[in-house]
Amino acid sequence: MTETPQRNRPENSDNNASGGSSLTKRGGGDPGTRGRTTIADGVVEKIAGMAARDVDGVHAMGSGLSRTFGAVRDRVPGGSKSVTRGVKAEVGETQTALDLEIVVDYGVSIADVARDVRENVVAAVERMTGLEVVEVNIAVSDVKLPDEDDDDDDSESRVQ
Repeated sequence: MTETPQRNRPENSDNNASGGSSLTKRGGGDPGTRGRTTIADGVVEKIAGMAARDVDGVHAMGSGLSRTFGAVRDRVPGGSKSVTRGVKAEVGETQTALDLEIVVDYGVSIADVARDVRENVVAAVERMTGLEVVEVNIAVSDVKLPDEDDDDDDSESRVQ
């Protein structure tokens, strides 16, 4: 007579002489560590863009050309504001690096704004994604002067 292996049997079966209820773990390890999570570059770019815009002194994101194209795209029916404008992310398995292009308001300390943007972006990305932010490079492409009109604001007409 051959013995068949006992698989997928409850612990309280006839073969369990002790009558205990200890269950055998299946699959090995904590369920939260089974499998793999990947995060797209665009996800990190959105998080970083929102965090950068929250900093006082940041007027806009992106270069003049990208803001112009963005303003046109925003006016198209069904179009939406791009929160990733001015943000580029490189995402690896456990780390990410970010490049931001910002426009600051006139009169603010650029060094202070850049530091605050870095701190806010690093905190938001690391908290939301669990990725380690290894660097945040910031390029200040313009200064918004108080008397300049926004590219997005065409509310005043030339003729009345």
